[in-house]
This record gives sequence, structure tokens and C-alpha cells, in this order.
Amino acid sequence: MNKNNYCIIMAGGIGSRFWPVSRNSKPKQFLDILGVGKSFLQQTYERFSNIIDKDNIIIVTSVSYKDLVIEQLPGINQDNVLLEPYRRNTAPCIAYATYKILEKNPAATVVVAPSDHLIVNDKLFLDTIENALEYAGGHNVLLTLGITPTRPETAYGYIQANKSEKVTIGDKPAYMVKTFTEKPNDELAEVFVKSGEFLWNSGIFIWNLQTIKNELELHQKGIASMFSKGSGLYYTQAEQDFIKSVYEDCTSISIDYGIMEKTEKAVVYPATFGWSDLGTWESLYSEASRDERGNHVVGDETMVSDVNDSIILTQEKKKLVVVKGLKNYMVVNTEDVLLICPREEAAFKSILTDLPLNEFMKYQ
Repeated sequence: MNKNNYCIIMAGGIGSRFWPVSRNSKPKQFLDILGVGKSFLQQTYERFSNIIDKDNIIIVTSVSYKDLVIEQLPGINQDNVLLEPYRRNTAPCIAYATYKILEKNPAATVVVAPSDHLIVNDKLFLDTIENALEYAGGHNVLLTLGITPTRPETAYGYIQANKSEKVTIGDKPAYMVKTFTEKPNDELAEVFVKSGEFLWNSGIFIWNLQTIKNELELHQKGIASMFSKGSGLYYTQAEQDFIKSVYEDCTSISIDYGIMEKTEKAVVYPATFGWSDLGTWESLYSEASRDERGNHVVGDETMVSDVNDSIILTQEKKKLVVVKGLKNYMVVNTEDVLLICPREEAAFKSILTDLPLNEFMKYQ
């Protein structure tokens, strides 16, 4: 393994899109909603450990989730678990990890990835990452992986490739970025896919530390200045107090808006390894394994009869869940909530909207 290659895994997010399984106390990245025996974080960590030394894998998470990270990754060096005291979006998250790694290895090249995405073909994914790391290590670029779209999806951001400005990574083409577009409407998504110029934005980035440091200093001077003042404090007992003071004043901004949409060094590397950000129950159903009746069933204590095209998920091991006569439904059973509703995303959203806020917060 190349000792200069690092991985930054972003694992601090919360969210209600997988409620009632996902809660503020244990969000999606720490769950096994695919029923594979490992959480998304564990799968992501183990995947990258095939090509990157475990001592070079950094987890950035909320201070609230420190114990969950240590529990799920028991062998991890605690210096590699970076604790954010407040949520400030992805640019400060990445800046924190960047300036900490700079303290130890200024020659590092890093891959930055979310902790909770689905990767279908691990080998193709890792081959893509290794090629990208090798290229980024020797070039002044900010690479982002663009996923070749399979449908006009409105839940993803899109990256427009400049097909006239091409480089070769491994044996495949990559392109300078022309535009970024956040979640388009149906009509625009259709145009994007038909044009052949647009790729889904995976949120996975590869660059060398000197390049991202320079771009932070150019486009996010305040963030760069604050984290650079930690030189000499990283990897010491003073680090956490310093980080708390930084996050109290730090701008909340995404890496996409803060850097990628402003830089002239963005390059999109098309990929086809099978990917989903699994942002909704419906996207989970689309990607998860299903039985011959089209059901995704997770949980040992279940009996399902005359059920089709549904999600049946139970977390309780001492209660039998019996479901009969449903189609296109989801039944989600946790210790304190039983959710039964149509599988369509609109139906789920309406439940969250209709539930009184004070009642909903009891179960967050």
C-alpha cells in the first residue's frame, strides 16, 4: 500500500429520511438496514482498508457519535477519529481532516467519501479509486467521481462534463467540469441524461493535500485561516479545545458550493461501479436484495404471506412480526415505533409532515 494515500470518511450526518430506524442518537451510517450484518460505516471502512493502510483512514464524526464509532470500529486509532462539536456541513469537516493530516504528512493524497453510500461492485470501485489516487498524487486537480446515470433521477445533483477538455486516468477518460446542478426537476433531468454530458454527483473526491489546501485558501479564506492556526495542536491534548473554538465561529458551507463550484481545477472522472446514496426508503427498495415476490425483508422474527413489492423490517428479536395481504407497502418495526404506510416516498413524507412536531421529537 502507498503510505502517502489517505482516506477521509465523513460520518457525522443526521437525518429523518430513514425514520423510525434512523434517529438522532443512531443515524443511518451506523445502521444495517440492508440486512447484511454490517453497518454502512463498517462496510465503508472495510472497503477502503483493502487499498489504504488503516492508520491512514480518518473518520470525521460528531462528538455525540464517538462511542458508536469506537464500538463499530474497535481497532481504530482514536487519533483518527475527529470529533466535530457542531454540525457545519462538509467544507469545515474536510478542512479539519486536511489540516490534521498536513501536520503528519504534507505529501498525502486523499480520497474523501461519505460513510453511508451503497457500492455494488467493490472491485471496480477500488480500481477506480486507486487510479484516481495515482493521478491526483501527481497533478494539481480536484477530482470528483461522476456516476454514469441510468435514469433521469431528480434526487441527485448533476455534473456537466466538458467533453472537449479531456485527460486520461488509468485507461479511461476524465473531463474538466463545466457546471454543477443541484437536484433538477423531471424535465431537466430528462434533458441531462439524453445529452450524454451529465453525470450524477457521487460526493466522492480525490486530491492531494497541497492542492485542496491552496483551493481552501483561495476560495474559503476564513475556514483555511482558522484551521491553519491549529498547527502544533493537532495530535495533542489541546486539539479538541481548539477545534471547539473553531467550530463556534466557522461558516457552515458544503464543499460543493464552497470549493467545487468555484475552483478551476475540478475534473470529473466517470464511473460505473454501481452506486446509490440510499437517501430514501424508496431508493433503498430499488437497490436492496428482494425475494421472488419483490419484498425486501430484514429481521429474523418475521412471517410474510401474500405480500408483494414491500419493505418489511423489524429490529426486535423477541417479537414475531406477521404481515399478510399487502402490496407496495412498508412495515418498519422498532422498539418504540411501528410504521405502516405505502412504500411511495410521498406517503412517507406526508407522515412526517402530519405528525405533530412535539410528538415526532419524542421519537427522534
